[in-house]
Amino acid sequence: MKNKENWLPTKFVYRNGKLKASRDKKEVTVSSRLATNITAEFYQKELSNYAKGKLLDLGCGNVPLYATYKDLVEDNFCVDWQDSMHLNKYLDLNADLNKPLELSDNEFDVIITSSVLEHIRRPELMMSEMARVLKPKGVMLLNVPFYYCIHEEPHDYFRYTEFALQAMTEEAGMKVLSLKATGGAPEIIADIFAKNLKVIPLIGKPLVRFIQWSTWVFVHTGIGRKISNKTAKKFPLGYTVIAEKV
Repeated sequence: MKNKENWLPTKFVYRNGKLKASRDKKEVTVSSRLATNITAEFYQKELSNYAKGKLLDLGCGNVPLYATYKDLVEDNFCVDWQDSMHLNKYLDLNADLNKPLELSDNEFDVIITSSVLEHIRRPELMMSEMARVLKPKGVMLLNVPFYYCIHEEPHDYFRYTEFALQAMTEEAGMKVLSLKATGGAPEIIADIFAKNLKVIPLIGKPLVRFIQWSTWVFVHTGIGRKISNKTAKKFPLGYTVIAEKV
């Protein structure tokens, strides 16, 4: 990664040892904190299990997960589209992720791609490219939304079921180690309410913060976790995938 010494946290920050959504509204809107906290929880846990060697941060943006994996890997390589209006000073490679990557076969131990696949017009190609550049036994970590609003339009193309994710991963030459829903009906309801209530003058944003906080607390209780897990089978907020190159 270029300019490592100038890197600053953006989307994710650490509070009391936990990776959380930033409170900076320019980085995470007030209505997206719940979904972002769920993503943060996944990567904090699983990067500690899998991050090592040379890591590819694919669709890296401002490399928001760098603080989580930097002490676990030997090096990280950052790839994304370059926005000519806002130059990304961290990029090692400016690439169209809908095309083959200018990277060598069997180059990386780990790949992460966070909330990227829904923005790819040729997802099967991206999956096959990730498998190609992974070393044998290398691991990919990925998350995508499912019941979630249209975002970053017009470049929001797909929502994937667990069956599509399983099939694409296996067809690319990777073995699925874990494929889990990230949240169920409680999280979806909270997210929809948050994104629609925030426009109410005076009370909207405080109400949004309360809804998301109370839902986060609820789904971390015994009964809340059971309801979330049971409803996630039919109503997933999103999915996480961990896969290994065979």
